[in-house]
Amino acid sequence: MTILTLILAALTSLAPAQAVTSVDEPVAAVRGAWQLVGEDGTVATWIITDEHFSVARYRTDPAQFISTGGGSFSLANGELRLKYEFHTANPDLVGTIETLPFAITGDEMVVGGARWARIDGGKPGALEGAWLMTGRKRDGEISMRKPGVRRTMKILSGTRFQWIAYNVETREFFGSGGGTYTTADGIYTENIEFFSRDDKRAGASLKFNYGLPEGVWHHQGKSTAGEPMHEIWERRENVGI
Repeated sequence: MTILTLILAALTSLAPAQAVTSVDEPVAAVRGAWQLVGEDGTVATWIITDEHFSVARYRTDPAQFISTGGGSFSLANGELRLKYEFHTANPDLVGTIETLPFAITGDEMVVGGARWARIDGGKPGALEGAWLMTGRKRDGEISMRKPGVRRTMKILSGTRFQWIAYNVETREFFGSGGGTYTTADGIYTENIEFFSRDDKRAGASLKFNYGLPEGVWHHQGKSTAGEPMHEIWERRENVGI
């Protein structure tokens, strides 16, 4: 099963699709964050940028990471085509394409019969987009590398974030976390709602110094384990992946 098929089977917000209402730029219309909340307390959050997406399914009370999947996408003729780079529920789907009918009516997106409520439209966060980690600073020295088959991606809407570490060749999944974020006065704050490596990390709020010299995101602070960190991220379109 695909990650969306699993979500649609698990959640009960199902309804027939409606017509798209005045969408001149389909990608602009879907960009942002969307959410489904199930009667069993599960939450599915879908972040969509210009070319990439991630879907995470989890519980918040008590905190429990369930699954995630994502990659790149395209829109055409009322269909959403999802190409997976990672997929925890079924790694064999990495590299495959799932095609689903979709429609948008106001702040509701109907995909495969499920109604997703809009959380944001890509605003107000200053870091909206898909980023890949390209470097770290340790002991005063910066080490840079171009991501290959093993990648750490951070994808953000206007208010939501998710990071994912994975390998597109071996289809391995190494970890993920996400929730809400804010950017203000050079401070980037993450409020964690799920964390695959340790559910107990959910509920934490982490503050980092951040800057965007020449469009490159420098991210400094302490990790969820309390260790100092200085990460360097670049937009996927600039990395060429």
